[in-house]
Amino acid sequence: MTARDDRGGENSLPQVPLSALEHYAYCPRQSGLILLEDAFEDDAATVRGTLLHRRVDTPGNRGRGTVRTLHRLPVYHDGLGLYGYCDTVELHPRGRVLPIEHKSGRYVPGGPADIQTAAQAICLEAMFNTTITRAAVYSARDRRRHTVTIDQPLRDHVADVTAQVREMLTTSALPPAVADSRCRRCSMADSCMPRVLTHGARFQRALDSLYQPDPSAEQ
Repeated sequence: MTARDDRGGENSLPQVPLSALEHYAYCPRQSGLILLEDAFEDDAATVRGTLLHRRVDTPGNRGRGTVRTLHRLPVYHDGLGLYGYCDTVELHPRGRVLPIEHKSGRYVPGGPADIQTAAQAICLEAMFNTTITRAAVYSARDRRRHTVTIDQPLRDHVADVTAQVREMLTTSALPPAVADSRCRRCSMADSCMPRVLTHGARFQRALDSLYQPDPSAEQ
């Protein structure tokens, strides 16, 4: 399968958007609904995220002292077949490159945001021919940056999740519903119907019982 990426070229790997990594790491089914069925529903959290990114997603090149700041920078990695955008990239003296992912909610150490941020760092390494050992996640809820260490286990995790998303895209197989604590704060619960699908047998019995004939009516 040959896929055309956002840069207009062709790559032997089906391309995976960076944003899909965080969705998949949080919930594979959520990622599948977005990528395979083009389903997305807003709630208060997603609206806050949209408004936050509207402030930082305007492409631009700004300077502050010795630091150059890039916004909404297109990035890619041919080896992993990744493409997407970095919210903010700071170019520091002596060649230090710092990707900063912006999130509206509270930061969870080791959570899905780390995977997306690390993937951005890996793309930037290839593009700038450098090594990035630190990235950051800015949490609007916490009102501060959180440092993400780009170590080998995290790099391996990025590669694993990328492969899993690519497999899902290649097979068009929608991951199963999970019906756990994640569903309570998921904007896509109505599209997913997790409790119906994970209790399928009980739901089918209840549905069948609605159409059972009444024996007394036949007498």
